[in-house]
Amino acid sequence: MATPEKKVKDKVKRVLDKLGCYYFFPATGGFGRSGVPDIIICFKGHFVAIECKAGDNKPTALQELNMKKIKESGGDAIVINEVNVGDVEQWITGII
Repeated sequence: MATPEKKVKDKVKRVLDKLGCYYFFPATGGFGRSGVPDIIICFKGHFVAIECKAGDNKPTALQELNMKKIKESGGDAIVINEVNVGDVEQWITGII
């Protein structure tokens, strides 16, 4: 059975596929960089990152730092959960 966070990721993935985004889920757990958002996206030449959370879970300090650095570098980053997952398409298309 899928975890609540996995369900959020699956909903986001469907939107990304619909929009024709290039995206990937970076490897972590000793093989990649810790704190990187769950989904890295390129949409019409724009760098976008999404951190998926379940319920009222909040990003860790390291995740917040990575999202801050992405924004400072000209990209966009957002936290998505079950409450705002319906806003993903509008958010992505609105940043272009």
